[in-house]
Formats: sequence, C-alpha cells, structure tokens
Amino acid sequence: MDLANAGTLSANLGSIPTLTGSNFREWKSKIKIVLGCMDLDLALRMDKPTSPTDDSTPEYKAVHEKWERSNRIGLMIVKDTIPETFRGGEEINDLKQFLAEMDLRFARSDKAEISMHLHHFSTMRYHGNGNIREYILEMSNIVSKLKTLKTELPPELLIYFVLNSLPSQFSQLKSNYNTQKEQWSLNELIVYCVQEEDRMKQEKTESAPMAYTSKAQGKRKKTEPTKNDAAKGPTQKKHVKGENTCFFCRKGGHIKKDCHKYHAWRAKKGLPELPKPN
Repeated sequence: MDLANAGTLSANLGSIPTLTGSNFREWKSKIKIVLGCMDLDLALRMDKPTSPTDDSTPEYKAVHEKWERSNRIGLMIVKDTIPETFRGGEEINDLKQFLAEMDLRFARSDKAEISMHLHHFSTMRYHGNGNIREYILEMSNIVSKLKTLKTELPPELLIYFVLNSLPSQFSQLKSNYNTQKEQWSLNELIVYCVQEEDRMKQEKTESAPMAYTSKAQGKRKKTEPTKNDAAKGPTQKKHVKGENTCFFCRKGGHIKKDCHKYHAWRAKKGLPELPKPN
C-alpha cells in the first residue's frame, strides 16, 4: 500500500465516530459510507454465498472470496469503533447480522423521536446571526426526518413555520406571502428570504457612513465656537478668572502681582523687590 492510499484509508476510518448510543444513526450511516468507499460493503449487500466446490466457476469463486474479505475487514472496522461494553457477549461473525443486532440493541421509540423532532421544529427561531438559507434547509431536513418516521408535514405548513420563525425585520415578506393566493415552494421561499436579507444588509451598510457623518457634524457643532462666541467663550472666562483670583494665595479680589503675601515671600527669599501693590 502506497502512502497516498494509506492516507486515504486513515482519513476514511477517522471519519467514523465512536459509538456512544445517542449517535447510533450517525455512526451506522458513516459505517456504510466508509465501507462503500473502500469497496468493502459486499457483505452488507448480499447474504453469505455457499462455499465454492471444485465445480464452481472462477467468477463464483472470486465473488465468494470478495465477500469473505468484505465481511472480515468490515467486522474489524465496525468493532474497532464500538466500546467493548456495547458489543455483547455473543460472538457474531457475520457483518450484516452484527449490524442487525446493533439495530435491535439501540432501537429507539419512534414516538419519542417524532416528539423530539416536532418540538425542535416548532421552537426554532432565526435571529439573523447566521445564514438564512442554511436555517431554512435545516428546518426542511427535520421535515424529511419526520417523513422517514411516517409523520409527513404538508409543504405549506413548512412555509408557515419558517415565516413564523423569522424576526420582525422580515414583516414585509410575511405580508407579501399572506396577501398572495399562490403557495410558495420551498425553493421560492429560500430565494425570497435570501433576497430580503441581502437587501437589509445593503441598507445597513449604506446607512452606516451617513450615521457616522451626522454624529460627527453634531459633535463639531457642540465643540467649535462661532466667531461671535470666540471673544466671550471659554478663553474669556479663563481670563476673567485670572483677573479676580490670586494664584499664590488662592484668594479672590486681586491678582498675584498685587498680593501682599507674595511680596513678603519674595522678600524672605531675597528676591528682587517688585513694585508695591496698590
């Protein structure tokens, strides 16, 4: 086996999840896919052929040999993904029978599964944070699962539940549907919802610069003084405050150069004498 084939084999085997009980359906589906991709699913598609005899044709012997290989390697792959506690005590050497036994062991009540899917379906809500196409397809997938359980929902009911689960931003789309006589198909619903979501995103993108510009202009109006206000604005107030408050003794009514305490302090420090205050 070359490195490329070894890498493919490893990737295939790695895609099979370990059986936990709650993931039985996913596990079984992955088993079938991997065995099919590896051309090892013959033991699942046909019962064990009788052992060839001396009179058997080469073609029959080749089929028997291929079945034996499929059964042997398939069992090894399947058992490797199952915890020992789930395998049971009885030794089963037929791959098809082994999976049938696992079906019985992990069988779930159809009623319980139907109830679970219906609850999930009826409580789903789209909040606008993901992809609306994927969201609608997820709801459609639940309807498909219910159909396999012999619980079929009418197509128009799916459309209703999808629209009902959308936020208020889609109210115009809901109104359009309610006022039309024709029923939408699932594909039409997806197209309309995607178009509506794209339109809302475009409007949001276009309105963002306008909102920023308006906010910036409002801010400038508050912070930039007019020519008439410049002379009597904050600068003038600061100047008035300087004329009435001494920055040395912090008292009002005079400024620093006229402060008696300031002159006394300069004399004490031996600094040149300033003009006497008035």
